[in-house]
Amino acid sequence: MIAVAHATTPAAGIADVKTTNGMIALRNLDAQIAEVALGNPTADAQIALIELITLHGQILGHVADYELAKENAEWLVQNEPANKAALVARARKRSTFHRFPDALEDLAAAERLGPNDEMINSERAAIFQALGQYDEALAIRQKAATLRPSFETLGALAGQRAERGEIEAAERLYLKSRDRFHGVSPFPLALLDFQFGLMFMNDDRLEDARTWFDAARRRVPAYAAARGHLAEVEGELDEIDTAISRLYPLAESSDDPDYAGQLARILGDAGRIDESRHWREQAAAQYDRLVERHPEAFADHAAEFWLGVGGDPTKAERLARRNFEVRKTPRAERLLSRAISANEATGTRFL
Repeated sequence: MIAVAHATTPAAGIADVKTTNGMIALRNLDAQIAEVALGNPTADAQIALIELITLHGQILGHVADYELAKENAEWLVQNEPANKAALVARARKRSTFHRFPDALEDLAAAERLGPNDEMINSERAAIFQALGQYDEALAIRQKAATLRPSFETLGALAGQRAERGEIEAAERLYLKSRDRFHGVSPFPLALLDFQFGLMFMNDDRLEDARTWFDAARRRVPAYAAARGHLAEVEGELDEIDTAISRLYPLAESSDDPDYAGQLARILGDAGRIDESRHWREQAAAQYDRLVERHPEAFADHAAEFWLGVGGDPTKAERLARRNFEVRKTPRAERLLSRAISANEATGTRFL
């Protein structure tokens, strides 16, 4: 639990917000996607469909959904190049795959079609944050939260503060954001609770991270990222059997290799070498395929894998350098530094 010095405990905040059952909400999401996809949707409906498919991928950990959403966005802009909302949607999908210059070009084109509105500014801030341009992102986030202190703007500002390492400020903003949630869908709150947990995990507050990852999982039981990070925390807390049992279904069902890689690492640590080797090989093959298709988006996670259970620091350094070329963030810099150090320790260096 959060230490006594903190004014609010996660348990108190979690209990206050009631939403639709997460499994029912997921079935409804599937039905919405099928209904729109089977019809002859307008441009606005197609944009909504792109976001629904993205949400589906985000919840279930399906890279294929992200790819489909991006393909749909590309097609829509090709057919409606003067549609401002379509350009913003494509920018968002391109950002998902870390194609940040292309995404910024889309936002600039959208801006030429209409006023500099909140939607464009929010997407631009997300790109600046991903690129490590924190001051520029913070200025946009702070202005938006001041003008309209909503669930969305406060949550985005909280994420910005968390990434800058301003944990206490971020924690207050996360809780304020939750207080301003008035919907019934469980997805926005689950996503926010997951980000809260991620902040605590990155700050080595593992029990707090467990609380919020579990809150996200309880709200939406199928939420892959919450389940995977909860397992990662449990592994760090030496709850090995629980972590393994949580990761197995994720590694089997998701085309995101993070789960297979995590499972391989924990199984190896537990001395289950043959099982670890199986999942390591599966993760390695998946990472290679994804890096080939989307090098900017998967270089960082692939580098982490090869630096760890993948056991190839030379490959890790190559990918970490590619990642740092795209994103000059502290995390990217630390990853590159670790990869360089690993190669120096083994007497090999990527050239």
